[in-house]
Formats: sequence, C-alpha cells, structure tokens
Amino acid sequence: MKARHKRLGIVIVALAALGLATFLVLNALEGNLSYFFSPTEVADGKAPANHIFRLGGLVEAGSVTREEGSLTVNFVVTDMAKSITVAYSGILPDLFAEGQGVIAQGRLGPDNVFVAEEVLAKHDETYMPPEVAAALESAGKMGERHPGSKPL
Repeated sequence: MKARHKRLGIVIVALAALGLATFLVLNALEGNLSYFFSPTEVADGKAPANHIFRLGGLVEAGSVTREEGSLTVNFVVTDMAKSITVAYSGILPDLFAEGQGVIAQGRLGPDNVFVAEEVLAKHDETYMPPEVAAALESAGKMGERHPGSKPL
C-alpha cells in the first residue's frame, strides 16, 4: 500500500469515529432535554405526550388544595390566557405561593393533569423565571396580576 492510501484510510476511519461519537453524544442529550411550555401551548397540544417537559406560569389564586394525610398538592398554573391543573407529591419550596411565578417539571397525564416531579419557585420579591416572563409577555398579560397577589 502506498503512503497516500494509508493516509486516506486513516482519515476515513477518523471521520467515521468522529461521526459515531457525535451521534452518541446527541442521542444521550436528546433523552435529557426538557423543553419549556406555557399553559397555552400545553392546552393547544404543542407539548410532547410521553416526554418530560417544564410547565411555567403563575399559580392561580385560590387553586392550591392539599390531600389530607399525604404530601399530594394540586394547584393550577396559568399564563392568564389558559390554565393547566398540576398534581405534585412532595414538599413544595418555601417560596411557593399563590399568584407567584412557578416552573414545574414532569409529564402530562392521560386526564390532562400535569404530574410534576419537581416544582421550582421564585427566589425573591421581584424575580420571575425568564421563561415564565416571556410566556406571559407573549400572551399580552405581563402587567396583569392575580387578585390577592402581592404588588410588584
């Protein structure tokens, strides 16, 4: 074999190895990605059916209910246009409150109730997760507040 053919073989093998490595990395990342959706997008069917995603918006005032004898909490997340009921079993963050921004990560159940595995709440008086702020702004409801929520 000539040196030229050896170099060509090495380049082909290196490109094949690089392609395989790229495929494996992208395949691994695909399973770990969780996209953000607003309640309007979820209600319109844009959210994946059997994949984990994040749902964000404001906790609707008066919607938080707790099941006696368990850690299960139900509440409604809204972007002021549409609302989605969320069921979460666990301890909520200390800063979780009605009328405040929240992001829940989980899956949409068969009864269109979002089953959350994790709930994230804001961390100070003026903070709102960027995804939630963008969703509210796109719905044209950024300046509105829920009745009973704290003033800005």
